[in-house]
Amino acid sequence: MRRYTLWSSAAAPVLLVGGWTVAAAVQAGGFDSLRETISALAGLDADHRWVMTLALLGVGICHVVTARGLDPIAVPARVMLAVGGVATVLVAAFPLPAGGTSGPHQAAATIAFACLALWPALWRNPGAAAARPPAGVMVPAALALAALVLLFTVALGTGVLVGLAERLAAGAQAVWPLATVLLLRRAAR
Repeated sequence: MRRYTLWSSAAAPVLLVGGWTVAAAVQAGGFDSLRETISALAGLDADHRWVMTLALLGVGICHVVTARGLDPIAVPARVMLAVGGVATVLVAAFPLPAGGTSGPHQAAATIAFACLALWPALWRNPGAAAARPPAGVMVPAALALAALVLLFTVALGTGVLVGLAERLAAGAQAVWPLATVLLLRRAAR
């Protein structure tokens, strides 16, 4: 595993949580993080939308860099993590309009959430070195991440605590690459 993966995987959750915290704090008239989405903070009508836009760009780049350096993980998992990162960049590139929805934004967000939830399930690389995460961790992690995305989907459909559900799913997805890197470092010792 490449050394830079520790830094890129640690930066992703810091950028995401820091981004949504700062972006919400600078919204004129306040922002309800329990009910409003992360995307609203980078939307065309958001105050200082550049804060969340840069955070999303950084998170996406971090996922791509982390995927590049996770050599002990199978290529399909690394590709899926990288695609999730690219889709996160596209979420920032296609902001929500000032009222209404955006097809490209929704497509990018759907791809990002799906890839970032499911990549741990493809981790197994039978030919890899002995330093790999424990078998009983990666698939349950994928199931937990997928369950959080399902919770977010239900929240979107019902309109109840959408912001909270999204932050739980996105936050867990941002943290899991770091957890994987730490598990790999531990296994290598």
